[in-house]
Amino acid sequence: MKAFRLDELDAERAAHDGAYLQFLRERNMSVGLYALDAGALDPQQPHRQDEVYFVVSGRAAITVGTETTQVARGSVVYVPAGVAHKFHHITEDLRVLVVFSPPES
Repeated sequence: MKAFRLDELDAERAAHDGAYLQFLRERNMSVGLYALDAGALDPQQPHRQDEVYFVVSGRAAITVGTETTQVARGSVVYVPAGVAHKFHHITEDLRVLVVFSPPES
């Protein structure tokens, strides 16, 4: 078993001055913590993997392809591989678990 605490992961992410921390990588998936502060711009480009976002905290909008929705704590969003997507209008610091399948390269 591998177990993690979000507060410790967020502290590790911040200590490395990055918005993203991959903390689990297995044969069929990888998992990371993505953080964007209120008002920040999301620099993401489309990924070659399918991904699922689970919003741990914060508020924002996300656009996937041509569709936009509001997200907050508890929201889950699926993004197919190769589709453009971005968080925007981030009104509260955003912390998101990201699951990539297959693992992010």
